[in-house]
Amino acid sequence: MFDLRPVVYVTGLLVAALGATMLIPMGIDLYYGSSDWAVFLESAVITTLVGGSMALATANGVGKGLSIQQTFLLTTGVWVALPIFGALPFAFSELGSSPVDAFFEAMSGLTTTGSTVLSGLDDMPKGLLFWRGLLQWFGGIGIIVVAMVFLPELRVGGMQIFRSEGFDTFGKILPRATEISSRISVIYFSLTGACAVTYFAMGMDVFDAATHAMTTIATGGYANYDTSFGAFPPGVEYAAVVFMLLAALPFVRYVQILSGTARPLFHDSQVRAFFGTLLVVVLTMAAWRWLADGQGTEESFRKTLFNLTSILTGTGYASQDYMTWGAFPVVMFFFVGLIGGCAGSTACSIKVFRYQLLFSSIKAQIRAIHSPHGIFTPRYAGRRVDDDVLSSVMSFFVFFVVTLGIVAVLLGMTGLDFITSVSGSAAALANIGPGLGSQIGPAGSFAGLSDTAKWILAATMLIGRLELLAVYVLFTVKFWRG
Repeated sequence: MFDLRPVVYVTGLLVAALGATMLIPMGIDLYYGSSDWAVFLESAVITTLVGGSMALATANGVGKGLSIQQTFLLTTGVWVALPIFGALPFAFSELGSSPVDAFFEAMSGLTTTGSTVLSGLDDMPKGLLFWRGLLQWFGGIGIIVVAMVFLPELRVGGMQIFRSEGFDTFGKILPRATEISSRISVIYFSLTGACAVTYFAMGMDVFDAATHAMTTIATGGYANYDTSFGAFPPGVEYAAVVFMLLAALPFVRYVQILSGTARPLFHDSQVRAFFGTLLVVVLTMAAWRWLADGQGTEESFRKTLFNLTSILTGTGYASQDYMTWGAFPVVMFFFVGLIGGCAGSTACSIKVFRYQLLFSSIKAQIRAIHSPHGIFTPRYAGRRVDDDVLSSVMSFFVFFVVTLGIVAVLLGMTGLDFITSVSGSAAALANIGPGLGSQIGPAGSFAGLSDTAKWILAATMLIGRLELLAVYVLFTVKFWRG
């Protein structure tokens, strides 16, 4: 008999904790004199009571560990439950968001996607703006724990290759998750604080600095203004680039730095590949803008660096409408968004290490064709890659491409054009944020989409954030029988 009690217990605790944090934006609304403070109080009471009831009702079923089946279900269940309750302030507020819009905004926040259905951000109550940032901040630290604790154990998408670099978790996932979370929290808080102080020094006010620091370190991309980072001085863009990059690095390396050694960070092959990729795409784009349009100024380079870093890391900020840069930049932005940052970071998309493993496998196959009698083994970071890792990575790529195509077709069936359907599918699945085109591009929003399209995209955000296979396995008969 499949025991759901541990799953419901942990989910209930997290839901109750989410409800408690709603008191923070309530206090902010009280400070700024907004009547929306009552909305957060009401939402906090409902969320805390429901979450607490779930935990109390299932407390007798909690053991020392979780089975593989329970872990899969917990991973997905948490990311479904939290957006449901995180949507309450949007639905109850003066915005009067519909259920689908409220859920879409909350799901986009907790998955750190950054796609939004809201407009008029400049005049929105401060509490709601802070709540959006808080949702992304929670989603950022949550996905780090999932990537470091759960996905390697569940052998999802090749993540098991990092088991030896992380922690021994098998059979005691809950205790180890708590231990890792405490270490990560110190790093996460420190980076957020440093980012906020830097933003303030660069010209943001205290509220904007705190809110944008949360969405930057989470590589989430929610901004307090309709023009996103176009509303801030130039120095803020450079500061944002630094912290987006720091957030896109593997957090296990920061844990090792706190333990006294920085050597693994500088010798991490995916870190070097990540920065090498950024350097190539930025220099290519900057050179193209200079040669094609004569855009060789500091401002042009800054906009290129900022917006490409934002899309590569999956943050989704924009400081300019890059749809106006021409056809080549638009195509480049699309494919850059499908790269992503490092495994074990808050960054989104496919991740650099998977491309490294893919190219290593291709290289081995080419050498085998050239020398049929030779034995060529794919390697990663100087180590032999096991067949199960390669199989997992290849499965991930296949599922990613197939899912991208299916979602694009479904969006097309709702009446969206080709560019909007394909880029919207990619933006949701890779958790990038903005799509392409006039409707969902960097200067637009997802508000004009039909409710059906929004439900499809919200589900796609969840699938993409949890590395596809962790969700898909729940729809197999064997999973429930096991």
